Amino acid sequence: MMDSMPERRDPVVRRIGVADVAEAFGQGLRDFQAAPLYGLMFGGLFAAGGMLIVLSVIALGVGYLAYPLAAGFALIGPFVAAGLYQISRRLEAGQTPSLRDLWAAMTQRSELGWMAFVTVFIFILWMYQVRLLMALLLGINVRFSSAQDFIGTLLTTNEGLLFLAIGHLDGAVLALIVFSLTVVSFPLLLERDLDCVTAMITSVRAVATNPGPMIGWAAVVVVLLIISATPFFLGLIVTLPVLGHTTWHLYRRVVAPEGEPAAPVAAPAAGL
Repeated sequence: MMDSMPERRDPVVRRIGVADVAEAFGQGLRDFQAAPLYGLMFGGLFAAGGMLIVLSVIALGVGYLAYPLAAGFALIGPFVAAGLYQISRRLEAGQTPSLRDLWAAMTQRSELGWMAFVTVFIFILWMYQVRLLMALLLGINVRFSSAQDFIGTLLTTNEGLLFLAIGHLDGAVLALIVFSLTVVSFPLLLERDLDCVTAMITSVRAVATNPGPMIGWAAVVVVLLIISATPFFLGLIVTLPVLGHTTWHLYRRVVAPEGEPAAPVAAPAAGL
C-alpha cells in the first residue's frame, strides 16, 4: 500500500499587540541602518518609478491624472518591497545580503510573480474607477487644460467635491484590500513553499485576527507614504526601505514559525 502524502498545514496566525508593531518598527530601522545601500537602492527605484509616471502623464497632456496615478502607485509598493524582506531575512540569519541572493529570491519563486500580478491588477482597476468617476460626475468627454484647471474644478464645484469624496473613499477601500492581501503574503512566499492563494488567505487571516494593530499599522503606512511622496517622491527613498523591513519583522511576529502547533481550542462546557 502506498504511503499517503503528508497533510500540509496552513500557517498559524498569532495574536499581536500595538507593542509588537512598535518593536517591529524599531527592528526595521535597525535593518535599514545595517544595510543602507540596499534600502536606498529599492527606495530610489520606487521613487524614480513614481517620478516617471507623473512626468509621462504631464508630457502626454493629461497632467490632471498625476494625482490619482501617484496615489494608486503606492498599491504596487508591497511587490517592490519584496527584496527588502529578503534583506531582513538574511540579516536575521546573521548572513550578508548580496545582489545575487536578492535576484535568486525574486526569480525562483513563481508565486511572487502571481502576487505582483494581483497588485498591478488592482492598480489598473483603481485607474479605471477614477476614469469612470470622472465620466459620471465631471462629464464623459471632460478635458482639462492643466492640472491647475483640474484642481480648481475639484475644489470649487459640487461635482468636483463629490468626486474627491467618493474617490478617496474608494481608494481607501482598495488600499485596505491590497494591505490585507499582501502584508503577510509576500514575506510568507519568500520563506515557504506555498501557493499565492494560501499566502493571501493567511494574510487576510492575520489582519482579521489582529484588526487593531494591523489596521493601525496600515494607517501609519498610508500617512508616511503620503508625506514621503509630497516632495516629488523623494521621501520614499528612505521611507520605503524602513516600511519594508518593518513589514518583515511584523510578519515574523504574526505568523508562527513553520511546525509550531496552533493554539489549543477550548473544550466545550459540560452539558452543551
